[in-house]
Amino acid sequence: MNPTTRRTLLGAGLALPFLSTARAQAGWQPSRPIRIVVPFGPGGVADLTARAVAQRISERLGQPAVIDNRPGAGGIVAGQQLMAAPADGHTLLVASNGTAISKALFRQLPFDPLTDFAPVVTMGAFPIAVVVAPNSPDRDIAGLLARLRANPGRLNIGSITAGSTQNLSAELFKIRSATRFETIAFPATPALTTALIRGDVDAAFEITGPIWGQIQSGALRVLAVTSATRAQNLPDVPTLAEAGVADYDVASWNALVARAGTPPEAIAAYNTAVNEALRTPELRATLTQVGVEPRGGTAAEMGQLLAADTARWTEVIEKAGIPRQ
Repeated sequence: MNPTTRRTLLGAGLALPFLSTARAQAGWQPSRPIRIVVPFGPGGVADLTARAVAQRISERLGQPAVIDNRPGAGGIVAGQQLMAAPADGHTLLVASNGTAISKALFRQLPFDPLTDFAPVVTMGAFPIAVVVAPNSPDRDIAGLLARLRANPGRLNIGSITAGSTQNLSAELFKIRSATRFETIAFPATPALTTALIRGDVDAAFEITGPIWGQIQSGALRVLAVTSATRAQNLPDVPTLAEAGVADYDVASWNALVARAGTPPEAIAAYNTAVNEALRTPELRATLTQVGVEPRGGTAAEMGQLLAADTARWTEVIEKAGIPRQ
């Protein structure tokens, strides 16, 4: 991502201008600025996606869309902000597969994402890549699997943050491939990639956005992606399922949810606005620049995605023996 694009995306959505010329012609209308709570800090993929989509929501519904970054506690801080707001359609939350993980990982959440949140729409998805250092002996997943099986429990696979999607994706890989290895969690991507290149870990699971520059430069080699289909920006890289790891399909995703009890007509208005925006070449190009594949779809489909990921990560956490917090 070039600096100009990054500055543009970071600037969008802080207090977007009122654009009455693009006001929707019929249906529910927000009567005051729209607040979009993001459970991550500025500059990350979720934040950039939310800002890009917020601008189009503002244009279509005729009110400013204000981004409110509330990182912390695995999304709990942001979720509490949504629950503290009226269920009148003027506050939305960026949910993600992390929301599903929180439901599976925390014994006592102050809210239940499956019952206290109302699905609105999926914005985009981004695959996780299985990467190795350029001097790794593993040229493909078959090679990595062969080494893992020849050295049970002796190899290390890295990720960021215990309990993150990347970390649980590595655990799911262990389960689906019936291999044994140590999963090592690092505090952030730079520490992970440094350890990988230095040889402290043999492979790593990470979303493509933060390591895209290293992939392009050859500092990291991608063996596979975790999604059901090949990544748009890595069309020559196989999926794990294609590489022989059956029943493996993981992608990070970002979506919008409202509080349960929000008027259905408000949810429908946001769903329509986002789906229309996601069909425009401009927004699709913007999201692609930050490694996001535009999705869209119905509110029901977004709810099904959250429920399915909650069930999946609950199973992985239990089988991996990860303590619930």
